Amino acid sequence: MILTVNGDQVEVPNTVKTIAELLQHFELNNKVVIVEKNAEILEKEKHAETLISDKDKIELVHFVGGG
Repeated sequence: MILTVNGDQVEVPNTVKTIAELLQHFELNNKVVIVEKNAEILEKEKHAETLISDKDKIELVHFVGGG
């Protein structure tokens, strides 16, 4: 499946079917991440039930601590 993630076209396995699985694929499932799918911000509680499909546009914003 081809997605646009943060402006770049990315191919992900067809086994990745939800936002939660996409975050796990990118190893972001244990981080604080804001997800936007096709210009709609998703609540964290909806990640496991929100399906993704070919050509979706996903924006992932995660926070990095530092000083």
